[in-house]
Amino acid sequence: MRTERSIGVWKWAWRAALLLAVASNVPAAEIRVMTSGGFTAAYDQLVPAFEKATGHKVITAYGASQGGAADSIPSRLDRGEPVDVVILAAPALDALVKQGKVLEGSRVDLVNSSIGMAVRAGAPKPDISTVEALKQTLLQAKSIAYSASASGVYLSTELFQRLGIAEQVQPKAKRIESARVGTIVGRGEAEIGFQQVSELLPIPGIDYVGPLPPGAQKVTVFASGISASAQSPEAARALVAYFRSPAARETIVKTGLEIAP
Repeated sequence: MRTERSIGVWKWAWRAALLLAVASNVPAAEIRVMTSGGFTAAYDQLVPAFEKATGHKVITAYGASQGGAADSIPSRLDRGEPVDVVILAAPALDALVKQGKVLEGSRVDLVNSSIGMAVRAGAPKPDISTVEALKQTLLQAKSIAYSASASGVYLSTELFQRLGIAEQVQPKAKRIESARVGTIVGRGEAEIGFQQVSELLPIPGIDYVGPLPPGAQKVTVFASGISASAQSPEAARALVAYFRSPAARETIVKTGLEIAP
């Protein structure tokens, strides 16, 4: 007897196959995607397979889920840049739905993403196995880097305050815009850095220390939505379905993400 989970997987596989078949039988289209860093490592590996299977061309713009950087997804949309699919932190996506920039009912949860910490390659790896150990690591660090997107907002506006160390930590913490935290750490510009695990793992020149411990961790759902101004909505939906299909699961997991329920 199939379990509820296996039935769900089968339905996604069937839907993905159907949409890919439909997409393959329509004239080749350009699908414009804006995606944030949390899903990028998996996305960059999955898109070529989708293009090969369908003949469609995926054009990608990268940016943070939130914030005022010129290349953030909200800023790109405010400028009216063309897009068919957006992939970003679920709360930011919901905000775009409320603004009428993403179609209501088009949200599809793709992955769950945890926050991790990294140091420069070869540097000692501080203990962050417990909340107290993480607190001491933050207090002892000479410099800290965190992202301008979902993980960094959580650290700077919630976690540091909850740990009671905001006044000590904020002066030595730097918000990184339009760059990967791991890149900054790898260049020696920060002693420790925090970002989504999937955004740290691909970066050369750093050592991944591990995820934030239970009690300090915050898991972010990254979701996709169809733009209200999409020019290729059918092909866009096929791309999203492919990301949710069993064919994509291994790639997603190996990049440090979990499949969203």
